Amino acid sequence: MPDKFLYTLARPLLFSLDPETAHNLTLPALRRAAALGVTGVIGKPAPDPRTVMGITFPNPVGLAAGLDKDGAYIDGLAALGFGSIEIGTVTPRAQPGNPRPRMFRLPAAQGIINRMGFNNGGVDAFVANVQASRFYRERRGVLGLNIGKNADTPIERAADDYLECLRKVYPYASYVTVNISSPNTKNLRQLQGASELDGLLSQLKQEQARLADQHGRYVPLALKIAPDIDGDQIRDIGAALLRHKIDGVIATNTTLTRRDVEGMRHANQQGGLSGAPVFDLSNIVIRALKKEVGDAVPIIGVGGILRGQDARAKIAAGAQLVQLYSGLIYRGPALVRECADALRAQAGKKP
Repeated sequence: MPDKFLYTLARPLLFSLDPETAHNLTLPALRRAAALGVTGVIGKPAPDPRTVMGITFPNPVGLAAGLDKDGAYIDGLAALGFGSIEIGTVTPRAQPGNPRPRMFRLPAAQGIINRMGFNNGGVDAFVANVQASRFYRERRGVLGLNIGKNADTPIERAADDYLECLRKVYPYASYVTVNISSPNTKNLRQLQGASELDGLLSQLKQEQARLADQHGRYVPLALKIAPDIDGDQIRDIGAALLRHKIDGVIATNTTLTRRDVEGMRHANQQGGLSGAPVFDLSNIVIRALKKEVGDAVPIIGVGGILRGQDARAKIAAGAQLVQLYSGLIYRGPALVRECADALRAQAGKKP
């Protein structure tokens, strides 16, 4: 396919650059290509609609949050054929994130370590970018908006930040993701604890109900969780999801473990590890979570998908949809169609 060939040519150049520099060059180029209508060489998946959280996704392969934190590149990313685009994480106020360098490739493991720290321009600029996109204005597809808390907001006041973001993004979202699992904001994962999670989800569900009445439209809430949780934590999270009637769960974020990358260059860098090394960890969480919530809470599987068969493994573990991020860095845009085709075949549908 032309897109696979072009990325094979471009990857050595991109990998010769600092990862964040490459990121900051690639996304504007993709946006310009989409604006000029030259993204037609990218192979698009065949339609394979899946209804999850009450939303019909054109195909089950989505973009994970983190690639486009400010929603500035929605139209370019939409040209890659995703069944959904998730942008963010956004916080109430703009913040620079952690000092650079803060992103590191581990090519031998097909992994990436990042400690970006929710760098973004704040929720007001984020919403303006969403409103300016053709994808939103013309209702071209499913748009997930991922929300978090500012780094300097005390953890005991975290709910205030999530509620502020929820109010501002709600009118523009197909669904809203509540990110409590980034390892790069101090104490954030503390919100996965039973009592903290109960308090947060209770407030968010109350606000969701109020906003649904205000806007005349119900927008689902999904919770994004970490892979670094044990069986008791999974049971507590599953019970909370059921108790508060949360609409979906995204499993999982990046990992703090370095078991599979020990001795590699950059392996000791602080931050969350994504890509192939998190694949098995996320699948373990998906399988365990599925046992707790059954079909009552749909699971979106993310973590280490670099081939079509990896996407199939997420579905086999219990997910209904999948998301990509690090795999795009290593495989390029052809991965979207490869995964979509694999899931279509898994469902017994013709190519």
